[in-house]
Amino acid sequence: MAKRDIGTDDPRVRVRPGKGSRPRTKVRPDYSDAPKATVISVDRGRFRLVMDEGTAVTAVKARELGKGAIVVGDRVSVKGDVSGKPDTLARIVQVQARKTALLRSAEDGETKGNSKVLVANAELLMVVVALADPPPRVGMIDRLLVAAYAAGMTPIICLTKADLASPEAFRALYEPLGVRIFTTALGDSEHANQDNANALPQNLDYQELREFLKDRVTVLVGHSGVGKSTLFNALIPKANRPVGHVNENTGKGRHTSTSTLTMPLPEGGYLIDTPGVRSFGLAHVTDEGLLAAFTDLSELATACPKGCPHTATSPNCELDEWLKEANLSAEEKSRRESRVASFRRLLESRQSTTNNA
Repeated sequence: MAKRDIGTDDPRVRVRPGKGSRPRTKVRPDYSDAPKATVISVDRGRFRLVMDEGTAVTAVKARELGKGAIVVGDRVSVKGDVSGKPDTLARIVQVQARKTALLRSAEDGETKGNSKVLVANAELLMVVVALADPPPRVGMIDRLLVAAYAAGMTPIICLTKADLASPEAFRALYEPLGVRIFTTALGDSEHANQDNANALPQNLDYQELREFLKDRVTVLVGHSGVGKSTLFNALIPKANRPVGHVNENTGKGRHTSTSTLTMPLPEGGYLIDTPGVRSFGLAHVTDEGLLAAFTDLSELATACPKGCPHTATSPNCELDEWLKEANLSAEEKSRRESRVASFRRLLESRQSTTNNA
């Protein structure tokens, strides 16, 4: 059946004067004078903000912002009711450009580009590592350091549960990389070795850590069960974050922090607690970015043949020559092998992710 042309003068057509005839415009409202705030938590479409003058406000995202995610740490412009009174809602009308953005990608082997921003505008990424119960996972630590460098953040490492194991071997592995390391006995001490605990210096790095975090925005990231929430509560006594324990059968921690939370440090600055992680994909990081994160190896790689992929089968790769140097102590040889193996393991997983995209 042929289509019939029906004009607006046809009685079956209802004309709504003015509706749909309004011209579209690309002019957007000017929010340069709108009050500014920082996002401190996100919960099912509701955003908790701290206005620059200190008022805590609940807000929703303005429709014109579209589907772009707003995350903890974002700097935003706000309109509407910013009194902070109960049952009031402000409106986020603009998100400022991010200085840093911590991304977590799809798991290795999954679709490339499936990444999300976890936290924005943080300066430091504190990798929380238990010396025991559960033991350090070097592969996870390396991934988090790479993610920090890719985000434009400075990584530091905080060791917990120093009453259960010595930090010396761990420090020997990471201090040569220029990563700042703080050692504390915070964490679950239920199974502490008393002799080892008595041998510890009375003043660990806890007070030094507090001073280092002063006036900075720091994100805590770590494997479940490493004592991250315990550390958060120690640094901010009023936080009262729930604390869990490691399962004795699986050796894995239980997720006690289920959402990202920001709180002010007593000395100034902010601390951002994140849920415990058991994996951290790096599909968003390029091979060049990955190598740059291994500062000791990237310097060596400048002497490699042009186009060297730095894999175990690459001819004349300087990384292999570094491993073959003579007169290395057993400890130094082990450290170098661990570094190169970690880099190549991450490189291989990066390339498999790209190939499967």
